Amino acid sequence: MESFNVKDVKDRLIVALDVNSEDKALELVNQLKGRVGLFKVGSQLFTAFGPPLVNKIISQGEKVFLDLKFHDIPNTVSSATIEAAKLGVYMVNLHSMGGIEMMQQCVKEVADFCQKEGIRQPIILAVTILTSLDQSMLAQLGIEVPLIEQVIKLASLAQEAGLDGVICSPQEVITLRQALSRDFILVTPGIRPSWSITDDQRRINTPAQALAKGADYLVIGRPITRAESPAEALEKIMVEIKEGLSGGKR
Repeated sequence: MESFNVKDVKDRLIVALDVNSEDKALELVNQLKGRVGLFKVGSQLFTAFGPPLVNKIISQGEKVFLDLKFHDIPNTVSSATIEAAKLGVYMVNLHSMGGIEMMQQCVKEVADFCQKEGIRQPIILAVTILTSLDQSMLAQLGIEVPLIEQVIKLASLAQEAGLDGVICSPQEVITLRQALSRDFILVTPGIRPSWSITDDQRRINTPAQALAKGADYLVIGRPITRAESPAEALEKIMVEIKEGLSGGKR
């Protein structure tokens, strides 16, 4: 089990702003800024409020993970990721199922653009298999191989294409750590504290379990954002992580 200090844990947390109101999103940022590593802006929030909301979060000195899971032809995905870089997001993602050509072109064109413009290149991640899917659902899609094999295959393809890391279930972290280079970033949604309900996630772990397995970042949404006091929920999660990683010792 790895050893973490409080700052390490804080920087590894990504709060998913999966809400339907700009005011609510910014209220959450105001309550939690400086206490987590990043704020995730997903499809719902971005479709409703767009780049101006991302700018408002970044202007407060916070980092943004733009979670739009780009999945299209290579030129379209490359262009969209360049626009994300222009916004100044810290992290962005695309679908590995778009294929290695799409991923390679995206990495090259974003790197070229950022170097030319003198701006920071965002961390580019690939989605493997959504954490809402399980083996039976993959079979419905015509994918008959074991889920973990498909995740490894897609993650290896992303690494070969030059991406920085992948989004994966915490249940796959140990296997991916063994199969991929240590500096390949693993970002894990499907994180639920021991006291939280699972909602629509199927392949889940507690925060401490995911970190102990080797996850680099944890995405946590509803247990924090739907709490009566998001700040108190975050503190409760931090306590659970510290106790979990120290074997329950206070």
